[in-house]
Amino acid sequence: MIQYYMNTIDPMSTHQHPAIVADNLTKVYGSEKTTAVNSVSFMVERGELFGLIGPDGAGKTSIFRMLTTLLLPDGGSALVDGYDIVKDYQQIRHTVGYMPGKFSLYPDLTIAENLNFFATVFNTTIEENYHLIKDIYVQLERFKDRRAGKLSGGMKQKLALCCALIHKPTVLFLDEPTTGVDPVSRKEFWEMLKRLKEQNITILVSTPYMDEATLCDRIALMQHGSILAIDTPSAIVKSYPDILYAIRAEKMPALLKVLGSNNAVATSYAFGEYAHATFKEHVNHEQDILSILKHAGMDNIEVRRIEPTIEDCFIKLLRA
Repeated sequence: MIQYYMNTIDPMSTHQHPAIVADNLTKVYGSEKTTAVNSVSFMVERGELFGLIGPDGAGKTSIFRMLTTLLLPDGGSALVDGYDIVKDYQQIRHTVGYMPGKFSLYPDLTIAENLNFFATVFNTTIEENYHLIKDIYVQLERFKDRRAGKLSGGMKQKLALCCALIHKPTVLFLDEPTTGVDPVSRKEFWEMLKRLKEQNITILVSTPYMDEATLCDRIALMQHGSILAIDTPSAIVKSYPDILYAIRAEKMPALLKVLGSNNAVATSYAFGEYAHATFKEHVNHEQDILSILKHAGMDNIEVRRIEPTIEDCFIKLLRA
């Protein structure tokens, strides 16, 4: 895959090729040879908002560090903006923006000083690319003399995004940008990403939050360094093969025990205040399920058929 693109595309023309092409990327750590990224391949189109979705330890950060040239791969290859992540690391560092999961700006510098510093590093000015950060920076401007280390989580997030954008990157890498941030700031952040996408900036974002997957154009579901599925969120949901039920009873632990031990149950797991369950072929409607649970001594039972979420699809893929 990589060799094809290298042979047919001029790296200087950023409109003729996908923004990111990963081909069997692999990363192994330590003397015990722990595989963090296991032959991962995917492609991100120009102007797309693509999500790597998975829990801690899925390999998302290692992929980000390889694609932004901070780590060398132990196998496979990748192109970012048509540039090879090993051979052309200098060009990639000038064309991408990177917001790591951990706040990495200078805590002793003010908001304004941090932003000026990053603009200077890339030989630009705040004024030149202010249109890219205007919607975000207006929320910070009245605090511009406050030290970055004294900012709230949501404000740190906005400042880090401004610093990642100030040199007008073609591809923006956001590694778990909303982890540990309050729900209001999370919502605001995704609204900012939608506006950035309208400016034709390609965005690769990682998140452990399954509800954020639906906000991406396409997603890759990941676990243990491997990709389980790649598609649009709606297509992944539509591919769910079973009839799914949400079930609630007076005592959740007892309900889960009954579901887990009944031969008619195919899968069951806790999902908020409900249990989500699928059943074998001969159990196909709510009355059958009610009969099973009443026979097991359950009280105050609620059963309803539901549409699966991305998280349900992820759990199904893990158990496949």
